[in-house]
Formats: sequence, structure tokens, C-alpha cells
Amino acid sequence: SLVLGKRWKDTAETVIIGGGCVGVSVAYHLAKGGMKDVVLLEKTELTAGSTWHALMKSNNCSNTFTGRFVVRIAATAARVDEMRYQMTRTHWHVTEQYMIGPEKVLELFPLLDINKVLAGLYTPGDGHIDPYSLTMALAAGARMYGAQIYNPAPVTSLSPTADGKWDVQTPHGTIRANRIVNATGFWAREVGKMIGFDHPTIPVHHQYVVTATVPEVKALKKELAVIRDLEASYYLRQERDGLLFGPYEKMEKMKLQDSWVREGVPPGFGKELFESDLDRIMEHVEMAMEMVPVLKKADIINVVSGPITYTPDLLPMVGPHQGVRNYWAAVGFGYGVIHAGGIGKFLSDWIRNGEPPYDLIECDPNRYGRWADVPFMCAKARESYGFNNVVGYPKEERFAGRPTYRLSGVYELLNDKASMGFHAGWEQPHWFYKPGDDVGYKPSFRRTNWFGPVGRECKLVMEKVGVIDLTPFAKFIVKGKDSQKLLDRLFANNMPKVGLTNISHMLTPAGRVFAEVTITQLTPGEFLLITGSGSEGHDLRWIEDEAANGGYDVDISNITDDVGVLGIAGPNSRNVLQKLTDEDLSDGGFKFLHCKSIKLAGIPVRAIRISYTGELGWELYIDQKNMAAVYQAMMEAGQDQGIDNFGTYAMNSLRLEKGFRGWGAEMNCDTNPLEAGLDYFIKLNKPSDFIGKAALQEIKAKGLRRKLSYITLDTDDIDPEGNETVWYNGKVVGNTTSGAYSYSSQQSLAFAYLPLDLCSVGQKVEVELLGRKYPAMVIQEPLVLTEPTRTRLQKKAKSKACNI
Repeated sequence: SLVLGKRWKDTAETVIIGGGCVGVSVAYHLAKGGMKDVVLLEKTELTAGSTWHALMKSNNCSNTFTGRFVVRIAATAARVDEMRYQMTRTHWHVTEQYMIGPEKVLELFPLLDINKVLAGLYTPGDGHIDPYSLTMALAAGARMYGAQIYNPAPVTSLSPTADGKWDVQTPHGTIRANRIVNATGFWAREVGKMIGFDHPTIPVHHQYVVTATVPEVKALKKELAVIRDLEASYYLRQERDGLLFGPYEKMEKMKLQDSWVREGVPPGFGKELFESDLDRIMEHVEMAMEMVPVLKKADIINVVSGPITYTPDLLPMVGPHQGVRNYWAAVGFGYGVIHAGGIGKFLSDWIRNGEPPYDLIECDPNRYGRWADVPFMCAKARESYGFNNVVGYPKEERFAGRPTYRLSGVYELLNDKASMGFHAGWEQPHWFYKPGDDVGYKPSFRRTNWFGPVGRECKLVMEKVGVIDLTPFAKFIVKGKDSQKLLDRLFANNMPKVGLTNISHMLTPAGRVFAEVTITQLTPGEFLLITGSGSEGHDLRWIEDEAANGGYDVDISNITDDVGVLGIAGPNSRNVLQKLTDEDLSDGGFKFLHCKSIKLAGIPVRAIRISYTGELGWELYIDQKNMAAVYQAMMEAGQDQGIDNFGTYAMNSLRLEKGFRGWGAEMNCDTNPLEAGLDYFIKLNKPSDFIGKAALQEIKAKGLRRKLSYITLDTDDIDPEGNETVWYNGKVVGNTTSGAYSYSSQQSLAFAYLPLDLCSVGQKVEVELLGRKYPAMVIQEPLVLTEPTRTRLQKKAKSKACNI
């Protein structure tokens, strides 16, 4: 039948909902990539919504980039450091970006008061584009490659089928789709609610100002660069012979359209705008006038206010969603026009190939859970908008909307004693205060107030005994007739026997590291899976999808919120726990990587002898309601053993000293396990055909081009964090993945990916930190032997001595 003058498709490989620039880009890239039966449904007309608002910014626009470069301005010393910090991370990427002096800034934007400028960050490939022409060009390309676009065709309901497909209902008929992509901009919540999701997206009011002709602009021989004044929080560019200026107000002044969250987007809203409010942005207007004096005499001819969509952390939600099959998100873009091309290609590659083309877990839609409720979302969106141009320090914390309901059983006992970090809705101690410490959150690009206390905590764990709250770990139970079969398919390691624990990795079909998980077989066919807090939904979706697609008879449950975790580590940890239990905790009675259900102070606990610190220790899994009692019992029993608390900063330093890798740093969807040095955990000879096995065999046969190396650095008051550029003979040769100060050896330490010819022990390289290249050297790992290794060597030496 003909619908809207076209033949109606009853079935489709992919249905994309939303005809803004992001949705059209996904359709274009899928069709161009060879997918047949791609359908896009738009409720009104292409470019309605935020794309229209972006279009309004362009006012009089063309079909190509009208500005081909952006300059970010630094007006304070902290901003200069921030630019150096960014350049440290840029050099090993393909992004073209340069740090420039005031003279070059003035050359690119000669209307500035250059006395206020210390430096600039120059991005030649950045700029502005006509959103309407962009969207229409992508739509034309999508049609040319065979995609079908229907509009107006609002989606009225979404119904999942038993085989994982979707019935997409519209007033024109129903389409049976293999998958659906939600690319509906500020209608994302409405579409999500059709299948029971409350996507944490909210529209915010963004205003910009357009001036009349400015004589000084009209007299220019070439177009001005787009400038971003970070300190005053606005962008400014040429608009014909005038200027266009857009500020980001502080959180207390900005405006949310929160009524749309409560009541939904008005049904007819499309290309409408909000009422402008110049008073709200006058502070930024005045600062812009000081930086660009010609603005003082310019006449304002238009103030535009429209909706842009924010998530709590400002990053979009991109990828398949946990909890349902074949539902993909491409929503939450504050700047969809900027991201459309890249995200369309990224999602297209992922959909067609079964894995992401590169790691983008920061944008995983599953990073949010039920804890990201409406009050949290509103508080965070307000904060994120106000912080649009705030200085981006390492180890950044933002405090709006905290805490959520995700509180561990010891939170109240620790909150006043520690600097807390936010991890997937949880509050977790980063480091602890002592009398005389400089307390509070004091971010810096250099060593700051936590540096000394973290060293104290490392010493505590190495010499005595420390306790850490590890509750944010994600925790799943997998059981049922096919549980072992499923896990053998998912993981490259062999499954542990009952009562044992191991480290296992899920790989992508291309042989890259999708996840690192600690697995324990509790009873025959019942497995406990532990992964990082930030990987909860990411890993659970992968497991659930394989279980459903493979027809495995299993039960998968997420017990993260119900179970608290305490870690205890250090040479005295056994002495402390032994006081609280009749269980034999000796080295022979409770071996490394063994798991037992025991009682501590009469309270049931599942104990695993493992510690990410590499020292003697246990992870204790406890019902949340009993967690505080176990913690207090341990602290009392450990008084004579020097017991105290430690946080995640100390744990990170200790794990680096032991050469322990971390998912998201040393390994992710950009790396394979062989180059990451994970060979021990990868069983290529196991009978099961685990995902990624064939690809990994091919990678091994071809040989590696780079490897993860272990390096020390000679620094001063700064330490590597990860993602810094590594240099050799004046050329970029690699990048760090994580780093910290080693308190045991009194030097900076990092992991870095280097080419094979630079991986030998003793090889000297340089690591760029804040614009300066520091000497570094590849060393033998680990810097500090783990406790199980030290114990084994001691026993071996003792046995050898006895034989002599």
C-alpha cells in the first residue's frame, strides 16, 4: 500500500525513531554500510526539535562549514594548565589541535582585548555548520542508499515480540523491526516510557544573542574564528556582518524545562521557541563586552531561547539498552549537530558488526540505573549546564544530587571521616582524614591535599591492616542448567570449580576485551560474578543478550544493591578476622582464591581470599543490613593490630605497584588481551568456542605490534593519571593507561602502550605531563611482589634451606 506517497514497509531490519540530525545520520550510515530495509520515522518533519534550534543559531546559513576553526581562550593560570593537560592527551590522538600564544589568538580574532588573554587552544577542524543542510544532505544520502523515510509518522506504541523483535505502531500501520533506535531528542523520555524506561534526559533553556551589523566585523578581510571564553563561559562567532554570542549561565540562574519531565513534551511542540530572558545572561554579556569591546556598541536584534537536551553528566546515551532486547539509544545530545556524523557511523558499525568500533563506555546508556531519578537528574542537569566551562581537573567530583539512595551499610560511619567519590550512584571513600590534615575536595593538576594521607594509607596496608568499602562492585548471580555452558561461551578463562575464584575476561567477536570479571562457583551450577561499579549495566546487558540469543536455560539476577562488600588487607588482616571466627584462616586452611561461607562475630559472611591491593586480604560479601555490625566488630578486634580505614586512591597506588591491570584503563574495547599482558587468563586451548576465540588465534598468529609496558617516571610535584602522550626521539610512540605515585619506591609509576621495539626493560622514553616531557624508563613488573608470591618464595627458600 502507498503511505505518504511511498510504499509502506511492513518489516524492517532497523527502525530509527526521530528525524533530527542524529537519527538521519544513523539511517545514512546503516544504509551506506549495506543494510537493507532501514526505515526512519519522524513525527512531524525532519530537523524539528533541537536540530531546529541549532538551525536557528546559524540564522543565514550555507551548505558547508562557514567557520573552520575554534579558539578556546585561557585568561587564568589554571586555564593554561588545563590546556596543557588537554594537549597531553591530544598528542597521541589524531585530533588536530594546537596550543597557541596571545599573538596567534589575536591573528585569528583581531577584535579581542588581547591583554586579557594568556593562551589559546586552537582547533582547526572545529567550527559551525548549517544543521538544516546537514540533515537534508544526510537524508538524501540515506534514501540514495535505499533507506525509507516516512514523515509525518509518529510512533504510537512499541511492543516487543517473543523472538526479540519489535512491533512499531504508527497511524499508517505497524512495522515489524529486528531492532529499534530511539533518536528522538527531547522526546526520548516519551518513547522510553512506551517500554517502561525513564531515560534521564531533560530539556534546558539555552539562549543566544544576535547583533546587527558591526562595522569592525564588516571591515574584516577574512572570517573570524569561533572563540570560546572559558572563564566567562560563552562562545562567540561571526554571523554575517555581526556577531552571535551564546552563554552558559551558572546553575542558580539557568532554567530547566522540568514540566516536560513531569507532564511530557507538549504534543504539538516542534519548531517553537521559549520566551527569552536577557537578564538571566547579562553577567556573561558584560564579560563578553570586556573581552570583545566592539560588543559594547553593537545593537542586539534577536535573543533566541530554545531547548537542548541534557543528561545528568552532559554526555549522550549511545548504544544498546540493558533490560530489553534490540532496543538502542541515541539520545541526550546537548550538541547533536556536532556529534551526528561520528555517532551515526559509530552506531552503524556496532549494529552491523556486533561490537562497538572503539571504546565509548562513557556514553553507555546503561551507566544509569534506578538511582538516577528525577530529583537527581534535575540537580545534575542544572549543575552540568552551569559547569559547562568549568576547569576540568583530574579526579573531578561534582556534588549536586548526592547522595542517591545507593548508600552502603557503612556510609553513615565513614561519611564524616573521608573525602567521598561518586561511583554509579554510590558514595565511596577516596581517602580518609586525620587531625591536622588539610581536608575537603581541593582539585589540582598537581599533587594536592590527599597526597600525604594516601601515602599514610598505603603504609597502613603494607605494614599493618586496612579496611575499605567496596560495596559499589556490581554483583550478579548466574545459575541454572546451562549456567556453566553460557559462561564458558562468554569467558576466555576456564570456569572455577566449586569454592574457587578466578579472574576471567569477556571478549568481543574481534577479540578485544569487553569486560574483566571475578567469578566464583558457589555451589554446583551457581556462579557469583563481580565487576566494576561503572560496568554494571554494560556487562549485564552483554551477558543477558548472549543468554537470550543462544537460548540458554539460566537465571540471571543483579544483587548489587542487596549485598555490601568490605575489603580487609595487610599482613595483620588474618589476625583480625581470626578473632571473630572459628574458621581456620591459615594459609593452608583458607587458600588464595578460595571462597567460603563463614561467620564473623556471629554474622553470615561470604569470604573470598583476594585483594586488589596485592596484599594478604579478603573480600567480605555481607547483607547490607549486617554490614555496619561486621565493620565495627573488625575495627574493635583490630585495635591491637593497628587497624584503620583506607580508600580507593591508596588501593589504586597499591595495585599499580603489583602490576595489576584495570578494565577501562589497561584493557577495554580498544585493546586485545594479548597486548594487555593477560595471557595467563586466556585459555585458547579450552574446548569451548568462547566469543572472540577465532579472532584471538588470528591475532596471535599475526603477532603483536605493541604491548603494555610498565614504566617509572622522574617527576617533581605531578604524577601520571593515564592517557598521557609518550614520546621517543621527538616522536609520539604511545600513551599511558593509568598512573600514580608509588609510595613504596618513592617515584611515579604508570602503565603505557609502546611499540614492540621500545618494550625492553631499561628502554628510556619520555612522558608528557602539563606540557613538559619527563624522563621515563621501562622496568620489570611488578615493582612490588604480591603477598601470595612472596609467601610462595619464602616457603621455597625455607624448603631449599632445609634440604641443604
